[in-house]
Amino acid sequence: MGNLKLGKLPNRIPAKITISVSADLSQALKDYAALYRQTYGESESVAELIPFMLAEFLESDRTFSKARKEGMPSAE
Repeated sequence: MGNLKLGKLPNRIPAKITISVSADLSQALKDYAALYRQTYGESESVAELIPFMLAEFLESDRTFSKARKEGMPSAE
């Protein structure tokens, strides 16, 4: 069977991760959510913003991106 133009879709099952953050970071996240609301006129909870913030951070880290492309070992 040949390859389809569209590759196999990635795993889309969300993974729940629980973390504890410092009081300062918690306040900074709340402040960010407030600025987001002011900027875009839409309210999003900190919990809704964090996955996108983390994704943006990882995508902007060139060293991390390069290591992944070079086949770094899996963390599992």
